[in-house]
Amino acid sequence: MSIGIIGAGISGLTLAYELQKLGIDYHLWEASGQPGGYISSRREVGPEAGRTYLRELGPNSLLGDDTLLNWLDELGLTPELTFSKPVSKARYIFRNGKYRALPSGPLSLLFGNFFSWKTKRAIWRELKNKTMSPPGETLGQFFRRRFSAEIVDYALGPFVAGIYAGDPEQLLVSETFPSLLAFEKEYGSVLRGFMKQQGGARKQSFSFREGMQMLPLALANGLTNLSLNDPVRQIRHTSSGWQVERASGTVLVDQLVLAVGADVAARLVAGYDDKFATALRQIAYPPMTAVHSVFKRADVAHPLNGFGGLNPKVEGQFAAGHIWSSSVFEGRCADDEVLITTFVGGQQNPANARLSDEQLTQGVQQELEAGFGVRTSTPVLRTITRWERAIPQYDTNIVAVKPWIKRAEGDDLFVCANWYGGISLSDCIGKAKKLATELSGKSVINNF
Repeated sequence: MSIGIIGAGISGLTLAYELQKLGIDYHLWEASGQPGGYISSRREVGPEAGRTYLRELGPNSLLGDDTLLNWLDELGLTPELTFSKPVSKARYIFRNGKYRALPSGPLSLLFGNFFSWKTKRAIWRELKNKTMSPPGETLGQFFRRRFSAEIVDYALGPFVAGIYAGDPEQLLVSETFPSLLAFEKEYGSVLRGFMKQQGGARKQSFSFREGMQMLPLALANGLTNLSLNDPVRQIRHTSSGWQVERASGTVLVDQLVLAVGADVAARLVAGYDDKFATALRQIAYPPMTAVHSVFKRADVAHPLNGFGGLNPKVEGQFAAGHIWSSSVFEGRCADDEVLITTFVGGQQNPANARLSDEQLTQGVQQELEAGFGVRTSTPVLRTITRWERAIPQYDTNIVAVKPWIKRAEGDDLFVCANWYGGISLSDCIGKAKKLATELSGKSVINNF
């Protein structure tokens, strides 16, 4: 039994690693010369001698429990772990002309002035809200129904825009946060569900000494059947399995896994099932641009005492939000400097992501000066990284593609990618481990 995997992002790498541990014959092909997909870290020398800067071009961190930490230890990465600083637990939202800390608990929620008394009452009334989610409900509709419009505008909206590059009025609650529906159904309240789950496994936010790219590199270095610079040109389903035409030749495998973006998957399956390909092409990926800015600490008035500042759509800011990278993890820049990562674009404001470098720089600089008291127009370092197709959106188009995925599984064609079944890095790792177990079970049955 042989398994082909197309795409060496975190999903494909994890799947290959787990299959290798199980003794399953696999082949992993990657079109580029570097594993990891969007996970990309850059350690750069600055203009001043002896100073370096660590930038994350893609995901900034991992969120996981002891199970994930044990898995990373298995990869030999424990000595490289760096955990987020305690101060990064604070989250800031731009409101009424400045960044204000979100309530961090019941007391700050009740006695603070971030939310109105009307919303505070709505939050406590949620415990007795007996309404149930209808099919196709969006995140915005769900939170307005159970809480208030203010929660959507000043908590949910900026979170979804900053973390998922999404729009709460389009993302489906059933696809993005199915646990909320489970809480509603089982406990009759989202808040009661969270309280019941507080005793569960504790999750931590962490990265690595030289950035997130250390993870895919560790996985890749342990694989025996990884082929880089080997793009798959075509796949064809035959009575004997899947014929895979690559740059380096053609091979036949019993089972095939698509661990690539939806656009690449659509191109590959077009000859197998045109309706499947059509559904895949509808999956939205808004553009996102990351702007990294380094300033001297003395040139920034704001204490940057948190994870960062997110921008609600209703406030009309230029960027989706800012991560105070040097406040979250050690080693991002010198102690007398700060590194701010600004995200521009996303589903709620895609046009800004496509502005010229000059326009982007101007928009970001103005926002940093107004929001964080940056006193200089000349940063120590500034870089721009563009992702034309950033993060897949879990909207109605994701639901439409599911039946085609299930149908393809009957022909031993599987999906293991961030656009199906969970978008976060920890989701992708978990899905890949689960699929490896399922495929190994199929291998045992077939061999028997």
